[in-house]
This record gives sequence, C-alpha cells and structure tokens, in this order.
Amino acid sequence: MQPRIENIVAVLDKNKAEAIEVFDLREKNYFVDYAIIASSLGTKHTVALLDHLKKDLKPAEKFNNIDESGDWIVIDLGDILIHIMTPEYRIKYDMETFLTSLKNGREGEL
Repeated sequence: MQPRIENIVAVLDKNKAEAIEVFDLREKNYFVDYAIIASSLGTKHTVALLDHLKKDLKPAEKFNNIDESGDWIVIDLGDILIHIMTPEYRIKYDMETFLTSLKNGREGEL
C-alpha cells in the first residue's frame, strides 16, 4: 500500500498541491483504508490536479468514482479516498478534525 500512497502524494506535490495529509484508517471503523487531503490553489487548480492524477496514476489505479464540484473533488480508488479542496472549502468542512478523531478512535466525540 505504501508505494501507492507515496505515488499519489508525489503526483500531488509535483503539481503544486499544498498541505497534503495522509490518514491511515486501517483497522478503524471507516469505509477506506487511507484518506488523503490536499489543498489546491483555486478552482481551476483543483480540476487540473484531478487531470494530473488521472494521467499519472492510470492504468495502475482504478478510479471507481469521481465527485466534482470545482471547489472540492473526491476521488474514490476503492481503498483510498482522495480529497482535493480549495483552501476555503478545506477550512469550511475541516475534514482533518473528523479524520484525526476517527484515526485516534474518538469518532463518537464529534
């Protein structure tokens, strides 16, 4: 699994994604093993990061579903979920707090 995560992070980093965080959720009560969150520089950059991931990860990765809004894109790779958000959306929805509490076994405290 680690080479897959490292590859995803490398693609995001190479293409100027910011504040990339990886959450290891294996053995937690969540539907994926890993969640990755990255900030884009804006709406156009969010879409561009998706395009880079598609280009650089296929055919090794299977994109099960992609939910696009421009400000927030969620990519479902089955056991990995990638969230790419504009900084405003990242602050507004604060996925880090939720995933950190889940990772630390405190999902009921939200």
